[in-house]
Amino acid sequence: MTQLNLFLQSVTLDDVSNGKMILIDKPIKWTSFDAVKYIRKSLQTRLQAKKIKVGHAGTLDPLATGLLIICIGKETKNISKYQNLPKKYTGIIKLGETTPSYDRETEINGTYDYNHIDEDKVLNISKTFLGKQKQLPPIYSAIKKDGKRMYKYAREKINIEIEPRDIEIYDFEILNFHAPYIEFLISCSKGTYIRSVANDFGKKLKSGSHLFKLRRESIGNLSIREALRF
Repeated sequence: MTQLNLFLQSVTLDDVSNGKMILIDKPIKWTSFDAVKYIRKSLQTRLQAKKIKVGHAGTLDPLATGLLIICIGKETKNISKYQNLPKKYTGIIKLGETTPSYDRETEINGTYDYNHIDEDKVLNISKTFLGKQKQLPPIYSAIKKDGKRMYKYAREKINIEIEPRDIEIYDFEILNFHAPYIEFLISCSKGTYIRSVANDFGKKLKSGSHLFKLRRESIGNLSIREALRF
């Protein structure tokens, strides 16, 4: 039995009534809502309850792994509080290829030379991302435009105007560079799209790039080390 299932076995109706927060390590290819549905169904079945409120506090893309906050019962009222906390991620940017979604979820739509890029250039470019700024989110995102999710426009090949969003990047550390891969650690504010950072990184290097791998390490003072695994 997994860590998460063992924990869910211990949850009582009083816990649901009073509210409970769970930290989980989201597996790859699961959506954040998949995790919510799994936990809700498990609790409904075991506790024989028709309605149990379950929600998550900050979406992780399907191809990303790592820390996801799940709120149960009255704790769902605190979701916005958790969403506003700073986030920390580790990941890999791949140079030389772009995709429409800025990650591996869609097919490669462009190839670029990266032989002119060395470690000094990578380190210098990373510094340009620090601070408060306007960021264009990917069109493949769950942000709503005129009441419709932007990824739906993208799938229907409808061009729309994307509004930039206010974000802040507190720290951006290059952990390793072995072309075409750039390993990084980034700390950022709510609403920051790391996929957009990856896409913009390639542009600033006069090449192309996409997000190859992503893992959320922490949300505020909450760490992946405390998370339960599926």
